[in-house]
Amino acid sequence: MSEYAEDQKSQVIVVGAGPTGLLLAGDLAEAGVDVTVLEKRGAELSNLSRAFAVHARTLEVLDARGLADELFAKGGNKVERLGLFGRAQVNMSGLDSRFPYLLMTPQYQVEEVLRDRALRAGAAILYGREVTGIDQRDGIVTVHTDEGERTAAYVVGTDGVHSAVRRAIDVPFPGEAVLKSIMLADVKLDRPPKRSPAIDAGDGAFCFVADFADGYWRIIAWNRRDQQPDDAPVEMEELKEALRFSFGDDFGMRDARWVSRFHSDERQAPTYRKGNVFIAGDAAHCHSPAGGMGMNTGLQDAANLSWKLAAVLRGADPSLLDTFEGERHPVGEAVLRTSGAMVRAAAGRSRVGRLLRTVALSTVVRLGPVMAKMAGQISGIAIHYGHGVGEHREVGRRARDTDLVGGKRLYERLRGGRFVVLDSAGEFDGEHVVDEAPTESDGLARVIRPDGYIGWAGTDDPEAIRGYLAAHAGK
Repeated sequence: MSEYAEDQKSQVIVVGAGPTGLLLAGDLAEAGVDVTVLEKRGAELSNLSRAFAVHARTLEVLDARGLADELFAKGGNKVERLGLFGRAQVNMSGLDSRFPYLLMTPQYQVEEVLRDRALRAGAAILYGREVTGIDQRDGIVTVHTDEGERTAAYVVGTDGVHSAVRRAIDVPFPGEAVLKSIMLADVKLDRPPKRSPAIDAGDGAFCFVADFADGYWRIIAWNRRDQQPDDAPVEMEELKEALRFSFGDDFGMRDARWVSRFHSDERQAPTYRKGNVFIAGDAAHCHSPAGGMGMNTGLQDAANLSWKLAAVLRGADPSLLDTFEGERHPVGEAVLRTSGAMVRAAAGRSRVGRLLRTVALSTVVRLGPVMAKMAGQISGIAIHYGHGVGEHREVGRRARDTDLVGGKRLYERLRGGRFVVLDSAGEFDGEHVVDEAPTESDGLARVIRPDGYIGWAGTDDPEAIRGYLAAHAGK
């Protein structure tokens, strides 16, 4: 489908062509859904992006779409240890994943990979379209834009913190501003720090410094003494001062390729759905940049919702869509808590409090179980959705990638939005389901959902598996 296709009817309209919307649109188009993306901006990808980190779970999500290697080809810096305050670090190298690290890469490179895939799959992306209102009636959603009306069975707002979709369906966005006048910059450093990424704080300021491995470093800086409105220009001396307060050195910072200033909110919508309209990503939750979890959480929202929309559109039980909020809203809450605790620790006023924080963190992260839990939470590897009464305890847990008989991997077989049935004597191959056997069996049959989570598990029961697939995969 053309990038500028003008058909006024779609099965799904996605509002917002950031990472969350592009992943969602690509998944739907790959599943054969007629999907249109409406984006307020022009068609050019902007390099003025706040996100900089792709965590292990998101790399798994991209791998299940054949996109991880494509992103790696664009460069970036693989980081096994995430520096906290002083010498405290979170070690990612022990994660139970093919990607036991954090990939430092600008958001625009992630967007480029996702946009190209969405277009290849047949999604229409219409730029310069501003949403002005939404109506729902008789199962049809009408989206009003400055270029006219469009209709769809479902609409998903992935249009950011100031979401027009969220406002149009009258969903509140309670919360508060945590910090104001946070500065962002991509710069060159003549005397770079010994480790990357690193965060430190001191004397009323904190800074995060990370290497993109392309000659530039991402700086996130805040200085209690220098509080400016969001539209105030960022001066290099402001950034240098914050670095000196935090690290004792400005690292010879120079040659900024871009700078920005913003305030950090903590907000979450109480519901992610009204009728046939959903919100996801920053439209549903926003938080501080601490831990680099924002873009990752949005991408995982999209991975959770996309297969459910596709399944319902081909005949699965419509109540399946209710599980999007049930599974993802608690994840949003947890991310707000984690990032909020990190940024409040960084912004602490008391010199004694900062010293105690550094000592405590340095001690805690040396404890193996604590380190593993922190790494799992920040990376997303530890996220699970729980199971219902009578279901096996593995239901709702992330499925780790595993080798399959025949030479493929599990996440390769998930590509195309497929369900994968593992270790069953039944025959389940079809358009949306594949039947596989792991090279090492534990005797348990499982159904792996397209988002890489376990949907059904137990002793082999082909009829029970068929019942699960009928309700969750559609025709």
